[in-house]
Amino acid sequence: MVCCCYFVWSAVLAVLALVISRHSRWFYIAGVTIKRDLTALWAYGKLLLLIKKCERKNLTIADIFELNVAKNPHKTIIVSDTQNWTFKQLHEYSNQIANAFRTQGYKKGDVVGLLLENRAEFVGIWIGLSKLGVITPLINTNLRGPSLLHSITVANCGGLIYGDDFVDAINAIKKEIPANVVLYQLNDDPNKAVSAEAKSLTVLLKDAPKQAFRAIDRPNHHDKLVYIYTSGTTGLPKAAVITHSRYLFIAAGIHYTLDFQHEDVFYTPLPLYHTAGGILSMGQGLLFGSTVAIRKKFSASGYFADCAKFKCTVSQYIGEMARYILATPASENDRKHKVHCVFGNGLRPQIWPQFIKRFNIAKVGEFYGATEGNANIMNNDSTVGAIGFVSRILPWIYPISIIRADPDTGEPIRGKDGLCQLCEPNEPGVFIGKIKKGNPSRAFLGYVDAKASEKKVVRDVFKKGDMAFLSGDLLVSDERGYLFFKDRTGDTFRWKGENVSTSEVEAQVSNVAGYKDTIVYGVTIPNTEGRAGMAAIYDPEKQVKLDEFADNLSKVLPSYAKPQFLRFLTKIDLTGTFKLRKVDLQKEAFDPNVINDALFYLTPKGKYEALTKEIYDKISRNEVRF
Repeated sequence: MVCCCYFVWSAVLAVLALVISRHSRWFYIAGVTIKRDLTALWAYGKLLLLIKKCERKNLTIADIFELNVAKNPHKTIIVSDTQNWTFKQLHEYSNQIANAFRTQGYKKGDVVGLLLENRAEFVGIWIGLSKLGVITPLINTNLRGPSLLHSITVANCGGLIYGDDFVDAINAIKKEIPANVVLYQLNDDPNKAVSAEAKSLTVLLKDAPKQAFRAIDRPNHHDKLVYIYTSGTTGLPKAAVITHSRYLFIAAGIHYTLDFQHEDVFYTPLPLYHTAGGILSMGQGLLFGSTVAIRKKFSASGYFADCAKFKCTVSQYIGEMARYILATPASENDRKHKVHCVFGNGLRPQIWPQFIKRFNIAKVGEFYGATEGNANIMNNDSTVGAIGFVSRILPWIYPISIIRADPDTGEPIRGKDGLCQLCEPNEPGVFIGKIKKGNPSRAFLGYVDAKASEKKVVRDVFKKGDMAFLSGDLLVSDERGYLFFKDRTGDTFRWKGENVSTSEVEAQVSNVAGYKDTIVYGVTIPNTEGRAGMAAIYDPEKQVKLDEFADNLSKVLPSYAKPQFLRFLTKIDLTGTFKLRKVDLQKEAFDPNVINDALFYLTPKGKYEALTKEIYDKISRNEVRF
């Protein structure tokens, strides 16, 4: 009997030893990532409980905001150089908006656009309209002409509120604005006349009651709240749908993941018409009772000075902002502030360590997500360069994946069974998020334009009939599940038999050029395979020394990734979230017959020389080899 038991236990231990030996690496990965995963799981659990609670009670964003008003009516919610509004003030203003537009005949389901700079009234207007169930498209204040008109018409606006700073922009397209769109002009000076055919919002609000009211057709938790437009880097802006539940999910998701507290003071110099400033930061005030410091326009030199002045503890960045801030001269404000955490997306790994060291930042919350998408991820442990992670222990908890796809088109590469294929660790692919209707974290609300929405959906992913949101971005996952951004599909190009990521080259070129704005793209050379790299560098003062630049670039980039052509820009086109537009630059390529900027090409000796019309003709005739 003893021998039998001994044999059984020996067999069990042998099998266990075999399993452990074969899967030892899995156990190691589990051990080093368990803290990260459990921290995220705890945050995700709190998020789901909040969502379920608000869904059960049918709470809107205005309802949750009013709960915070009741708790701290005299606490500041929005502060800037010119304004300091309490929760009570914002609440009363939003009630005036709701009452005024109710008398104007607006009701649930109507659409009223908003074109206004960063200020407390911006928030009060869309909250007030939401109390009626009116949807508010938040229009990019940089748009003019056809783009501005498109943003008004694509959202089917029945009304438009705009500040007096935008009178000229509206007058320029007034004849083309549909006749049913009623114009409301907001003036700081109540005695200032409004434009012809517009109504004075200032006058309408003068006698509007500050008391709340209950709408007859009350909006619910899943109704549309606002439209937020894409940046329009590759075409006209698209209006993404944000419901009350979606707004809650985005703002609360980052709140729990980064362990924000209601005592935190947030700083955002980003436009409130975008998700970053208008939801991620402003949502901390509306939903969690925090104070949010805003600025009309981003200033690199004023960033940490503002943080110190407003006693901010958490600040936000996006796109190239961190690079601009890092490029400013050293100042006493570099460490005078109380900021312990910065969060955002687009902090490049090439400058990440320098940024946190210079400004003494304890925590970085780099995130990734599209306004219209459902695949939102976050780096919760400040791992340099990571934009998020997927758990290697519990991958099914949050169904996101990286699938094999054509890097040029983004089209999924399918197996013999017609289904998509998962990428292996360190294999770049397109990032997707599984779609599950009715679930705020998994639903895909898309755009107002149904055709545009359909292009972002991939079907028959891992089984017949399932669907996923197709991000269009190339990501790569390491062995531990950390996710890193590679490029946009279509931006990666092939040269000398190698794949070149424009985002990686942009980061290195920018650093070598002294943190200057840089756009990298592939251009075709006649009778030459692949696409050659070209870098457009914003350098109106001609500070870049070409020989030094070429030598330093050789130290950080392989030969195939070095730009074959350089263009030094004297002006640059940025979106409202500091994204660089490259469509026109790609079209013009390196043709000196259509380009007035200084052009250079890389010689076989590794130096950059002027690209004249004569050299261009030789390149076209294949007399200059690359």
